[in-house]
Amino acid sequence: MVRGENGGGMAVTMTAAVEVEFAYRECERVTRSQAANFYYGIRLLPRFKRQAMCAAYAFARRVDDIGDDGGHDRGAQLELLAREREAVAALAAGRPHTDDPVAVALAHANRYYNLPLDALALLIEGVERDVVGSDYESFDELVNYCRCVAGSVGRLCVAIFSDGAADAHAHRLADDLGVAMQLTNILRDIVEDHERGRVYLPAQDRERFGCRELFAADPQAVSALVQFEAQRAAEWFARGLPLVEQLDLRSASCLQAMAGIYGRILERILADPGQVMGGRISLSPLEKTWVAARSLAIAGREQLR
Repeated sequence: MVRGENGGGMAVTMTAAVEVEFAYRECERVTRSQAANFYYGIRLLPRFKRQAMCAAYAFARRVDDIGDDGGHDRGAQLELLAREREAVAALAAGRPHTDDPVAVALAHANRYYNLPLDALALLIEGVERDVVGSDYESFDELVNYCRCVAGSVGRLCVAIFSDGAADAHAHRLADDLGVAMQLTNILRDIVEDHERGRVYLPAQDRERFGCRELFAADPQAVSALVQFEAQRAAEWFARGLPLVEQLDLRSASCLQAMAGIYGRILERILADPGQVMGGRISLSPLEKTWVAARSLAIAGREQLR
């Protein structure tokens, strides 16, 4: 903590500590109330890593909410995202906005976990694409978007899991898992995204399966398209999951839980691709708790190998 001069160091330290604790509590409140899937994994972590993860999630949630806020026009959304970009720049310069609990918490977490702050800016870039209504012609273009909005979060997570010591290979694996989870999100949320005027599935793939207009296409053709994209997501999971082997037990358990929840959603999509056109697929709280508990056991077995 920062220490003052002329005998006032203890008071300054205590004030700073209270501010940081308040900031983390606010981030944890946001995470508990809004992280429908991620919190089941986050709560498996020790306190300090859990707090840092909540700080990263709270920032990601705020940026994502700006992109999804139908109450603002496009210009207002882009202005709000520009402010978040300025906040990231201030954080990187060592001058976080002290009136923002999320910035205070991220600055504190960055001291201990060497967060890849460029990932925060990349996340904003991805959400800006949502706001302007970007289309994706090819799968490679879609993967690039997924790296922005989810691979970036994966890199933040692995920095925290590894106490800031993750190497480039671990970051690549985390990025791959982020892509896998985002592809699963896209398949799960086809109806909701359509209502927002967004179509993420690549135009080339939709043309290939005769589904240029998803909601006017033959249901069997749509199911075949969804099955094809779901199999791709499964391949990205297979690419990224070896990251578990590089982590300590509790971090591995957290990662297994988060990936496991999305993996089970993907399994349901693969089993019945057409169901995504009827609305969002989700797991019950009991199922999520079971996945989290099972993840702890699986990670323990991996540690014993």
